[in-house]
Amino acid sequence: MQLIEQTLQSANVNISLEELLILNSALNEVCYGLDEFDFETRMGASHEKVAELLKKIGTIIDDLESHANS
Repeated sequence: MQLIEQTLQSANVNISLEELLILNSALNEVCYGLDEFDFETRMGASHEKVAELLKKIGTIIDDLESHANS
């Protein structure tokens, strides 16, 4: 992962497909491995927010893999 730009509220990064796959796997385990009752306390975000991030990362992975196979 390479930091491109950073502000007080965000960071632009360049991340490899391999790193995206690692993040995807970790978020998948979190989304489906933690109990709902303490999810937000343990993660610092709601289950819905984490699931949304997981979906976005999955879409990016699918797009990268489809272009690699073209």
